[in-house]
Amino acid sequence: MGTEGARALLERAGRLTLQTGNLLNWGCLRKKCPATPGEEVRDCIQKTLTEWSSKIGQDQNQETLEVLECTVAQAIEKINPEERDELKVSAKLFIIGSNSSSIRDAADLACSALGVAQLDSVIIVPPPVEDGINLSLEYLQPYWKELEDLVQNKKIVAIGTSDLDKTLLEQLYLWAQVKPSSNQVNLASCCVMPPDLTAFAKECDIQLLTHNDPKELLCEASFQEVLQESIQNVKASEWIPLWLLRYSVIVKSRGIIKSKGYIIQAKRNAS
Repeated sequence: MGTEGARALLERAGRLTLQTGNLLNWGCLRKKCPATPGEEVRDCIQKTLTEWSSKIGQDQNQETLEVLECTVAQAIEKINPEERDELKVSAKLFIIGSNSSSIRDAADLACSALGVAQLDSVIIVPPPVEDGINLSLEYLQPYWKELEDLVQNKKIVAIGTSDLDKTLLEQLYLWAQVKPSSNQVNLASCCVMPPDLTAFAKECDIQLLTHNDPKELLCEASFQEVLQESIQNVKASEWIPLWLLRYSVIVKSRGIIKSKGYIIQAKRNAS
């Protein structure tokens, strides 16, 4: 039943979209404090896959779905339209594959999952560059152009970056049509904000934020490992994660998190 049905569906699907729903609704995760953001992601993927596969019956084995939706129904929580103005919906998007068109898919799925027309802010993390190669404006440009299109189409209000030094942030700012509204700085590698970055951000009205995410929040090997652990005998090596989006819904007046979750999309490369 469950695991066999899930494996059969995965063997026929071309894509997998996994949504955790609101983690604050997950009693099992509320009691546990993961040591790192990476551990939290792995825990969420594993629990979502396990819960989803346990509810699949034999009748679903006959279905062939190009895009397989993997969710925990009781954790899904859409925003009440009457409360929308009181809430800020923020997202951080980690591109794992190198396809910048994933950005539109991620924004559309996040809006759909939360029941909103637009996201208030999105911070982009492009795929890691290869060893020995420095991050450049040319590397960032296709990703930023996709974000700019979404701003112009009113899908996103504000867009930001992560871990750019002063030189690269300035280059992006001067080139971009839609200017970055924020830049995240990892304080694990930098205990104090660099003075030149602080001065430039202040001059250009760019908000500097801090974070503790690793360079790769979810890599291909880690995703395949957790997929293998969650669903017995699945051909995990065929599945490649494309992107990971972490969202949070914050009550503006009180600064408290009302909802937090992850959306992940992967594709199957069948041999």
